[in-house]
Amino acid sequence: MPKLVDHEQRRRELGEAVWRVIRRDGIEAASVRKVAEEAGWSAGALRHYFSTQSELLTFAMQMVVERIEVRVGALEPPADPREAVEQRLHELLPLDKERRAENEVWLAFAGRALVDPQLRTRHEEVDEELRRACLGALQELGSGGRLRPGLDPELEAERLHGLLDGLALHTAMRPDRMSPRLIRSVLARHLDSLGAEVDGLGGHDNPTGDRGSGRQ
Repeated sequence: MPKLVDHEQRRRELGEAVWRVIRRDGIEAASVRKVAEEAGWSAGALRHYFSTQSELLTFAMQMVVERIEVRVGALEPPADPREAVEQRLHELLPLDKERRAENEVWLAFAGRALVDPQLRTRHEEVDEELRRACLGALQELGSGGRLRPGLDPELEAERLHGLLDGLALHTAMRPDRMSPRLIRSVLARHLDSLGAEVDGLGGHDNPTGDRGSGRQ
């Protein structure tokens, strides 16, 4: 019998090869030829799946989004809205080796999106999805009585969105300083400031107690 080929799996193998090249050599090195070489393919074979570099990079970028969506979808949220929101937001932040790798790759794609129209379109779509997720988190806190009265959910969603992006960028640039505990503490303190306090969460810890330790 002829060997069955899982085309989706082969596309994902190429996407993972893109990630490895980007993390090792930078996104400018992620050419069709270089990625094919990384995956052990010929450039011609790769082009059966992706006809252009932009198409290949867009697929690899989408893989980051899908991995996050799978993790969030697998969560069993607690009943408390503050805990549920914080749990989901942790999946967006570089708190372990896997998420830090995703973060580094995503930021490389964000830079490339400035000059690649196809990547830019998808990046803008995902950025808007994140903004809406932040708004949904604020609305969830409000519905659960965990949001201080008088706050503007739209404005607070922008602040939360900016905080998540800032933590991601700072962690990529200064991984020695931005420990998982510090990241968690900054997020928890921000949620505390919205009136969503929960006793014993990281926002009340000393956020600098283990800087650079890499512990969660």
